[in-house]
Amino acid sequence: MPELPEVETTVRGLARFLDGQRIERVALNRPNLRRPFPPELVQVMTGAQVTGLSRRAKYGLIHIDRGWAMIFHLGMSGRWRIDPEAPDRHDHLIIETAGHRFALCDPRRFGSVDLVRCDALDAWPQFAALGPEPLGPGLTAAHLKSAFRGKVQSVKLCLLDQRIVAGLGNIYVCEALWRAGIHPRKAAGKVTGPQLNRLVPVIREVLEASIADGGSTLRDYAAPNGELGYFATRFDVYGREGEPCRREDEGTIRRIAQGGRSTWFCPKCQR
Repeated sequence: MPELPEVETTVRGLARFLDGQRIERVALNRPNLRRPFPPELVQVMTGAQVTGLSRRAKYGLIHIDRGWAMIFHLGMSGRWRIDPEAPDRHDHLIIETAGHRFALCDPRRFGSVDLVRCDALDAWPQFAALGPEPLGPGLTAAHLKSAFRGKVQSVKLCLLDQRIVAGLGNIYVCEALWRAGIHPRKAAGKVTGPQLNRLVPVIREVLEASIADGGSTLRDYAAPNGELGYFATRFDVYGREGEPCRREDEGTIRRIAQGGRSTWFCPKCQR
């Protein structure tokens, strides 16, 4: 599934060509993705001017001058294609401006598109319970200390809880915990103050590094311009089971299962 850096890369890529433009045509090539397209989508979006693009957790938002935002989720394999050379049978939503054509391609149809009033975004059910953005000012050591207080659940699973931090996924939690030197099985309530002080900045560092690299490009993901991200070539622990720890501490990367997902870590340097 495209994670936060891939969604951020997508939003920034779309913004270069779509921000400030008037939408001349909207077409739906099927009635639904994971759920039906909003029935008013074509009418509301056609003729509107795009006033900005943004991201919340793993959702992208296209804001228009009529007071609405079109919210998209890329699901497992979704991506936007800008000015594709040829149509694809998985291009399910088409948006056209005077100069460009944008196609939402989603072979597995696990993505979604919603239409929400801008003044109701915070109350939208998918956003209402979300924690602070990991790249925003709301993520602090104090916030994590409060959220983790008394929890016996592992710090890895707590960081994946979208109510605690919005948008963090498996790859980047594994990478951040390695950088902070925290064992993924450690009870969240027992993570120390100094560890939390290290964790917050490295969460930002690993996400910003991945965004700069265009994401991780796992499975089918590509940026809107078709380029593949290359942060996966710089993973410190993710997918490196049996390989030596990059800290040269003679540790070997291990893989364990937590909450139905794989976790990679170094048992020597993560405590």
